[in-house]
Amino acid sequence: MLIHDWTRVDAGIFHDFHQSWMPAIKHALNGGRLPADYYALVEQVAGGRWPDVLTLQGPVAYHPASPDTAGGLLLAETPPQVRYRFKAEGDLYAAKASAVVVRHVSGHHVVAVLEVVSPGNKHSRSALQQFIGKAVEMLRAGIHLVVVDLLPPGPRDPQGLHKAIWDEFLDNDFALPNDKRLTLASYAAGDLPEAFIEPVAVGSRLPDMPLFLSPETYVPVPLESTYASAWETMPAYWREVIEGRRESNG
Repeated sequence: MLIHDWTRVDAGIFHDFHQSWMPAIKHALNGGRLPADYYALVEQVAGGRWPDVLTLQGPVAYHPASPDTAGGLLLAETPPQVRYRFKAEGDLYAAKASAVVVRHVSGHHVVAVLEVVSPGNKHSRSALQQFIGKAVEMLRAGIHLVVVDLLPPGPRDPQGLHKAIWDEFLDNDFALPNDKRLTLASYAAGDLPEAFIEPVAVGSRLPDMPLFLSPETYVPVPLESTYASAWETMPAYWREVIEGRRESNG
């Protein structure tokens, strides 16, 4: 399944797709991708509030490679196949969006969050800053993060959301390739967070991306198969509009 051009439809149509894609990712993670002591839920992100983040008093305890993460991949042994990898140095319709949240059974605290960027996250400077702020807050609180941005950069994020997020840790000159302007980003939280970035484009395939359970272990998220599953639930009319085979009369 190839990435579609979501600029052909309005935010409401993308929101509907988003609401189908999140459960598909949840089912894939709970269907054997996650180790036994972890589980994924689709949780509402109301008013831009991320699950549990605002109630954290400090960094959560990391879960190093152990029987808890049996079934995960070790970063040192199987590094994710992404185009860019960065490590920080020195610095330790959005209101209705849902995210996939991974929790650990001991206390049910949040370990990781996967967020698909919606048009609402970019529609104003305030919305964009809110998204970036919560992403940085999660990473500094020890919560790992995956950001899937299938929307082209705009005047507020000319090099995509990764650069905007990473600028909060250190000034950087990251630039998206001219032929790949969409961004998949996985972040391993820690004292010095790491970023794993794969630029993609409309018409290219979605690779698996790492979802970290600890700074050293991760599980691959099957973005392409879950995207295809969600796509099949879209009304035929809107599939034809998005594929450029029909003009919208809406």
